[in-house]
Amino acid sequence: MKPSWRKPAGALAIIALILVWVVLVASFSGQIGALPVLAQAIVYVVLGIVWILPLKPLLRWMETGRWRG
Repeated sequence: MKPSWRKPAGALAIIALILVWVVLVASFSGQIGALPVLAQAIVYVVLGIVWILPLKPLLRWMETGRWRG
């Protein structure tokens, strides 16, 4: 079985996604830091989960070569 180029490309895309997301969230840290502590915790939990959403189609593409199921 011939190895697929999609897995290394997908891994690099995941790393790029994480880096972009970290920079985006960090750019709003001043505004988030001005919120009450409980609100900050909720915002960071939500932002910590939301970045995972684009991974499902990307992982599917890495495995099958198709974006949709």
